[in-house]
Amino acid sequence: MNWLLEFFGKADNWSGPAGIPARLLEHLEFSVMALALAVLIAIPLGLLIGHTGKGGVGVVVTANLARALPTLGLLVLFVLLLGTASILPVIIPLVLLAIPPILVNTFEGIRGVDPELRDAAYGMGLRSGQVLGRVLVPVALPLILLGLRLSAIQVVATTTIAAYTGLGGLGRFVIDGFSTQDYASVVGGSVLIVLFALVVQVLFTLVRRVTVSPGVSQRVKVR
Repeated sequence: MNWLLEFFGKADNWSGPAGIPARLLEHLEFSVMALALAVLIAIPLGLLIGHTGKGGVGVVVTANLARALPTLGLLVLFVLLLGTASILPVIIPLVLLAIPPILVNTFEGIRGVDPELRDAAYGMGLRSGQVLGRVLVPVALPLILLGLRLSAIQVVATTTIAAYTGLGGLGRFVIDGFSTQDYASVVGGSVLIVLFALVVQVLFTLVRRVTVSPGVSQRVKVR
């Protein structure tokens, strides 16, 4: 508790390029960038494969293998290959980390829609793209949002490693604190990262309540 009071009560920690607001914005920037790129890759691919039914086994196997990749090892590898002049060595491993949960949940969500519902949509004269957008996606939305939430929390937590490359983010408090034995900074930075992840959790819960219809939510609970 004394370390927390020391960290959050220090005026220098609330101003300047190394202050909490600046580090928080850097952390947010890295996380949003990585998650946005992962969404642009994983959502369309998951929708396509789930709708057509082609390549599903390959997606699941590849995604599970990707989950086993050590993010820190990838970070070091890309730093050695690309240097530290840009944020690419950090963003690429984060994107690779974020893709599997989004891809698998999107694929499973679309594939898991009741076939009778799909057939009924075609029977009403809807085309393939209309069936996907008007019927399948709304029903699969809870699983898609679950994948996004899991990826977002993982990215927020793992963005801490950006500090290993000399970049910013909340991880700087942890890394710099260890190097200087400033344990108040280590504890304070860790608390900020946990709080950030909890805020992300709450935001996705609110998004689900707003975007998912009660009928779909009830259907998912029954299953």
